[in-house]
Amino acid sequence: MLIKSAPVLLVRDLLASAEYWRERVGFEVPRLYNDPPTFAMPTRDGVTIMLAQTPHGTQPPLPNWRVAPSTNNVYIWVEDVDGLYQELQDRGVSIDYTLYDTPWGTREFGIQDLDEHDITFGQVREPS
Repeated sequence: MLIKSAPVLLVRDLLASAEYWRERVGFEVPRLYNDPPTFAMPTRDGVTIMLAQTPHGTQPPLPNWRVAPSTNNVYIWVEDVDGLYQELQDRGVSIDYTLYDTPWGTREFGIQDLDEHDITFGQVREPS
């Protein structure tokens, strides 16, 4: 039985990324790992995003959308996408693409983190 999944995002600056997820996206960052810190696991409502710092002097891989247009790095299902959209706007998150209804039955929007990873938040729409 599969019980959880946590994507790993490679980042250039772990401390800045952890702060972004905490202050802007509203995740808790209970611990930074290693000294100096190179790994963190921001969490919110049972969702975990793992952040791993690339070695000094190296760049993270290209975000998915730079390789395959309109492809995100992380998709997070939510219960109230409209409420989360407003919350993240209020927190000053840069919205990558605004809230819209998809042809495949979801309502979603996207943000980009400090390393340009696309993070999509979506909710299944009620059938009309």
